[in-house]
Amino acid sequence: MPLGLEAQSGTTVAKTAVPDPKAEAIIARAIEVSGGNSYLSVTTVIGRGFYTPFQDKQPQTPTRFLDYLVFPDRERTEFTSSGIRTIQTNTGETGWVYDGATKTLTDMKAGQIADFKRSMRTSIENLLRGWWKKDGASLSYVGRREAGLARRNETVRLTYPDGSSIEYEFAAREGLPAKVIYKRVRTKADSDQTEEVTEEDHLAKPITMGGITAAWVVDHFVNGAQVSRINFESIEYNKPVAESLFTKPLNAKSVK
Repeated sequence: MPLGLEAQSGTTVAKTAVPDPKAEAIIARAIEVSGGNSYLSVTTVIGRGFYTPFQDKQPQTPTRFLDYLVFPDRERTEFTSSGIRTIQTNTGETGWVYDGATKTLTDMKAGQIADFKRSMRTSIENLLRGWWKKDGASLSYVGRREAGLARRNETVRLTYPDGSSIEYEFAAREGLPAKVIYKRVRTKADSDQTEEVTEEDHLAKPITMGGITAAWVVDHFVNGAQVSRINFESIEYNKPVAESLFTKPLNAKSVK
């Protein structure tokens, strides 16, 4: 990720963003209602549930998942469908994939690594835990937006030195994270051409476990059309996660 440095007259200097008190207050409240110090003390998350893709606005067959997340940049997700397991594992700049259907073990491609890094950059964790500061991003207040009948969301924006930005909406009444919005460039299907799309994560069904409140339903949209839903059945915080889960096995037969 970029470190927020720019060259001026042959000298490299750090860019310092001016704090936005309104935006900082919204984040502070979001941290408080998410669990305060208990939330900030989380280092591992183990989630279980179902991932459902959508096609033409219709839900398809759900796939069971088991997700291990170790902050700030390690994640292993296991998908199981019809007895076949697929594993996607990321550790910073590296990653590997096990395909249970073909019994193959491969390194992640550059595009897959980029997708993971984007998911971490756009996450609520990145905003609330302040990881964006080391990348030289600036925080600003955008304003209030309609969020349904008699409801409003407060909106803040992170802007990075490379020009990319992410908007985060928080329920004005409760203070909890409600939506994430960002743009990205992708390759069109069956084409070498690229297009810019708007992606959104809608966060719903907040549940408090162990003093920590988080969304247990995440709906993902591309250009206004829903493409997936994540529905958690359980979330555990600060449970031990074995280092071996992230280590690439010697071969496909060694996958556990």
